[in-house]
Amino acid sequence: MSKRFKVVAVGGTFDEFHKGHRVLLKTAFEIGQRVMIGVCTDVFVEKMKKPHEVAPFAVRLEELKSFLLKHDWLERSEIVPLHDSYGPASTSKKIEAIVVSQETKQGAISINERRKAKCLPTLSVIIIEMVLAENCNPISTTRIRCLEIDHEGRLIKSRIISKNS
Repeated sequence: MSKRFKVVAVGGTFDEFHKGHRVLLKTAFEIGQRVMIGVCTDVFVEKMKKPHEVAPFAVRLEELKSFLLKHDWLERSEIVPLHDSYGPASTSKKIEAIVVSQETKQGAISINERRKAKCLPTLSVIIIEMVLAENCNPISTTRIRCLEIDHEGRLIKSRIISKNS
C-alpha cells in the first residue's frame, strides 16, 4: 500500500498510554512512510500544569517504544523530545502532515501559522475523532488517573458502601 506522505508528525505526553494514543499513532503510520513522534519532556510537562501526576519521560518513552516494536513500527519512527508545543513540526522541511485529535487541532493550526511565517509549506492536518469510552465521553489520561476509566475506556465501577454495612 502506498503511503500518502513521506513524513508525518504526531506529538503528545503519552502518559498512561491508552486506546486514544494507539488510534492516533495507527492513523499516522497508515498515511505516512515515516512518523516523527514528539514526546513532551518532563520540564515541558511541568510547565503545562496538568491536573494530575505524569509519569517520568523515561517511563512514557519505554511504553511508546514497546507499542511501536509490537506493531513493527519502530524502524519507521523517529522519536524526538518536545520542549514546547511546536517542536520540529514548526521548522522541519521534511514533515508533510500532522495527525491530531479534535482536542489538539488548535496546536496544528498554530504550527502552520509558524510555518507560514518562516516561508515553509503548511502541513496537511489530519484530524481524528476523539476515541470514546463506554460512557460516550472521550478517553483521556486525566480520566484514567482519576480511576474513572481504564486504558481501553471501560468504566471502573466504584464500590458503593452502604451506611448499613
